[in-house]
Amino acid sequence: MPVVESSYRAPWLLSNGYVQSILPSFVRRLDDSHLVRERIETDDGDFLDIDWSTCGSDTLVIVSHGLEGHSRRPYVLGTVREANRNGWDALAWNFRSCSGEMNRLPRMYHSGATDDLHRIVLHALTRGYKTIHLVGYSMGGNLSLVYAGREAKLLPPEVASVAAFSVPCDLRSSAWQLAKPANRIFMWRFLRDLREKIAAKAQRFPQQINLDGYDELRTFKQFDDRYTAPMHGFDDAEDYWQRSSSLHYLHGIRIPALLVNARNDPFLSPECFPEAIAREHDDLILEVPASGGHVGFMTWKRDHTYWMEQRAMAFFRQHNQRQHAEQMQHESPQSA
Repeated sequence: MPVVESSYRAPWLLSNGYVQSILPSFVRRLDDSHLVRERIETDDGDFLDIDWSTCGSDTLVIVSHGLEGHSRRPYVLGTVREANRNGWDALAWNFRSCSGEMNRLPRMYHSGATDDLHRIVLHALTRGYKTIHLVGYSMGGNLSLVYAGREAKLLPPEVASVAAFSVPCDLRSSAWQLAKPANRIFMWRFLRDLREKIAAKAQRFPQQINLDGYDELRTFKQFDDRYTAPMHGFDDAEDYWQRSSSLHYLHGIRIPALLVNARNDPFLSPECFPEAIAREHDDLILEVPASGGHVGFMTWKRDHTYWMEQRAMAFFRQHNQRQHAEQMQHESPQSA
């Protein structure tokens, strides 16, 4: 499919990528009191915490957050709200160690942990949903695309489409992008937040993980070499990046997929704009707004509705209709 022109236009004074990436965390506040928490016990002896917001629909939107995010972040809550406004149920899930309680195993989460997303999908299907749409932001967007592409044969037929925003499709080049001096504040914040979790793991599993020298880490290359790779079965950071980058699995996607990356996203390298792949792909739409920053796409609306959530729902509405039509065609011979 062609690379499509985006409808997003940044509000006056908000076109800067750094402003769009930082400001929402300070100004956007959404209510989360309606969410209902559920804990899933996993088959490997761990757990996943998920939050539901339901309205009695047979269509479900599953939301995956970004690195060091969680299910109550404003962009997640905004997506849940938009799903409900469209008459659909929503499920926002927390990666391992991100729900406010440390998970039980030495492993945590990483950009290619599609086994957990698959667990969430299968659990949701036990409630009888006929259609499921996936939406992910940043790391969660990469994870959703890896799941749709690398695990295409595992996808239940109810999974109708996937939308992903601000996606570091190529983890290697994105890691080096974040290592640049202009992004030092973001890199420092990620390493600071991850330190607390690594410290908890080191205390619980001292023979496998230790915190010595952590404060000398300055890049994701150093962090992934020392922690992400050995904790999750990769040889090193390069092996992790290669096996977990959605860029390498886009060709395998067989459901409608929307990838939206802003041209001024400070986290993304040129490799994260796979225009050549999109032009030759039957199911992948690449949308590249000039502005938007990283998980920004702000608007001036009083209720803090942001463009990216509305864009995801518009994409899902289009393919929700197609999914229901295909299901009716499949069921009609049986009823006859």
